[in-house]
Amino acid sequence: MKAVAPALLLPWLSVLAAPLLAQPQPAAAPPPPVLRPGTVAPLPGQLDAVPMLNDNNPEVIKGPGILLSTFDGQRGYAGRPLGDPSAHLNTAVNGPFELFSHHIYAGSPESLDSTLWLAVVAAPRGNAPVKLRTVAGSTALSQSLNADQPSAPFLPLPALMEQGSTPIWAGPGSRVATELLARQRSPLVPEGWTLPPGQLSTLMVLPLPVRGLDPLLNGLNLQLRLNSDGPVDVATLAAFGPVDRPPDAAVWQRLLQGGLSPKEHTPSPRGASGPMIYSRVSGVQVGSAWQGRITDPGRPTLSVSRAPISWPISSLERGTLGTGQVQTAPLLSFYPGTAWAAHGNYGVAYDLSLPLRNDTGQPARLAVALESPLKTDQPLGGLRFNTKPARAVMFRGTVEVSGLDNAAGGPGGRRSFHLVLRAGQEGPTLGTVSLRPGQERQLRVRLIYPADATPPQVLSLIPVAPGAAPGAAVKQSVAPPATSP
Repeated sequence: MKAVAPALLLPWLSVLAAPLLAQPQPAAAPPPPVLRPGTVAPLPGQLDAVPMLNDNNPEVIKGPGILLSTFDGQRGYAGRPLGDPSAHLNTAVNGPFELFSHHIYAGSPESLDSTLWLAVVAAPRGNAPVKLRTVAGSTALSQSLNADQPSAPFLPLPALMEQGSTPIWAGPGSRVATELLARQRSPLVPEGWTLPPGQLSTLMVLPLPVRGLDPLLNGLNLQLRLNSDGPVDVATLAAFGPVDRPPDAAVWQRLLQGGLSPKEHTPSPRGASGPMIYSRVSGVQVGSAWQGRITDPGRPTLSVSRAPISWPISSLERGTLGTGQVQTAPLLSFYPGTAWAAHGNYGVAYDLSLPLRNDTGQPARLAVALESPLKTDQPLGGLRFNTKPARAVMFRGTVEVSGLDNAAGGPGGRRSFHLVLRAGQEGPTLGTVSLRPGQERQLRVRLIYPADATPPQVLSLIPVAPGAAPGAAVKQSVAPPATSP
């Protein structure tokens, strides 16, 4: 009711009603989270040793300059020192490596049609040419008015959609991770480059435009899987430039001689008490993929009797879900005032095999889910979930599963699902695995942890009650009922 409505009534009624209208109505307290009992175990496996150039600080680019550089500032790329040695990490890469870059541009207050340009440049570290080969690569904007620039708006998608002939994604991180999971290479990403020694080569230049957008806000995600046949230095640079064409090569050479684009979010010191600021990453991490085989200790298979059981995905400091396991990739080098570890493992591929065996005397049926429980570092005897859907989205991305039941109840082939998980959300069922006594089934789960996600999540196996058909969410468990913690 509008505040002027009482004026249409009798004067005395208006006087009496005014104090009542002025009283704020107390907001209804959200229902407390519930605890779903079950085992939460460390995820078997480990990160590989492949370096990843992780370029995510600043998230919102406020000015031109160097975003990340592995160059030796004292020696440069032609035997001459670069202008600001502190802007370079002096961490050359060789052989297989990856580049992850994720940024936002909020426009320029002086213009409604400004464009920020991002470049990837490289040079051999040495006197011999270096060949770079693209294994896979993808890039996307949040919004694009140009058909040549792939985009992925943050669409309000359902929690679960199976991927088909028309790809599904929500946000540039979701699109890039989905395309890389399918081992694709974007048309904007070349097959490779030959880098002459002693000079700077521009590998890619990508626009972050805001013209025609309301609000003036756009994001860009880029991930490249590369292989070099010699040591190479790589840098990502940001420059303001013309709206419709990239800056000249001389601009990138000049920027590499300058300083850093301003960083943001100074992290809490390692081991500090109190609230933790993770900050964002700007450095070279060790690890681009986590591979694991999930079995019972000392056995070649995983018993179905272990369910309900969950394993963290992208667990991090103060977010181990009681397992004590931090999956965060360490950093070889990073800039002062940025994250001291790759919290979140953005862009890291997870490849998990689960050799299931029904070693019980009864038929078994398990639901498979990726879920987003409430973050904790303490063992709770299970996982906490919200009973009322939260607004905050914690995961947007694709999960690939092989070995789920097909229509006949046998092992099916590879299937992919796009998930949108909110804070404290029990995962929608990806499918089931049905096993007779003594039967075995090889299950495989793959995902690439996408940008725009917030860790941790879990991979869960949940018993399905006999005769029950799994629905949209994992609620058919024969485990003890959920209780308030």
